[in-house]
Amino acid sequence: MRAILLAAGKGTRINRHFKRPKCTLLIEDTPIIEHTVKIFKSRGIKITVVLGYGCEFIRSVLKDYDVDYCYNPFYSVTNSLGSLWVAKKYLTGEEDVVIGNADVYWEEPLIDRLMADPNGLVMAADESRHEVGDYFFDVRDGCIRRYGKELTIDQRTHEYVGLAKITSRKVPVFAERLDAMVKAEKYNLWWENVLYEYIDEDPVHIIDVSDLFWAEVDYIQDYDRIMEYIRTGDVSSKIDKRFVPHPD
Repeated sequence: MRAILLAAGKGTRINRHFKRPKCTLLIEDTPIIEHTVKIFKSRGIKITVVLGYGCEFIRSVLKDYDVDYCYNPFYSVTNSLGSLWVAKKYLTGEEDVVIGNADVYWEEPLIDRLMADPNGLVMAADESRHEVGDYFFDVRDGCIRRYGKELTIDQRTHEYVGLAKITSRKVPVFAERLDAMVKAEKYNLWWENVLYEYIDEDPVHIIDVSDLFWAEVDYIQDYDRIMEYIRTGDVSSKIDKRFVPHPD
């Protein structure tokens, strides 16, 4: 198995608070990306990190780890689809591939649950955050039916956790579709759109991780939630209190 961690983005929403790549923010003296790398390495998984903004800083953080690197020179004008494309040589079909956003803090059991799932295409999602969050799924019979930031509350069942797995038998077709989307100049899309655009013919399954802690660092409040969880161990701290609807 190989993990590809996407760490090219600048993170403009939180960058004004921390002048460093947001995946390198410290959680108990350990950068978020190092926390993730440690989890994968402890399970014997190879790692590729896609760099862009602050690339040398990230390299310095991971200098003690055996990690492969790719660099997206167009990180400021492409989305994650463009970043994954520069790591296309690792999408060989010889191994399962886990793809994750490097600015997300995950509990270890969350990653284990994803790795253990037998489905060919599977994404981690959180049923407890269908009213609040950033990117949503409408899940039926264990598969994604609709997706997007614009789903209305009554259409949402889960929030996406920023982590997915593609088994080796599915990787070659996925790589072909990724290449085709880049050639069609769709590199401003998220890499997950390579999955979404084919869900009618190639179902994408989800695993629910609502009982586990995770947090994507987009805002300073996200960082605060991680620190609260580390301090208290309370999984409910993953909920973004800023967006909880008023009880009235």
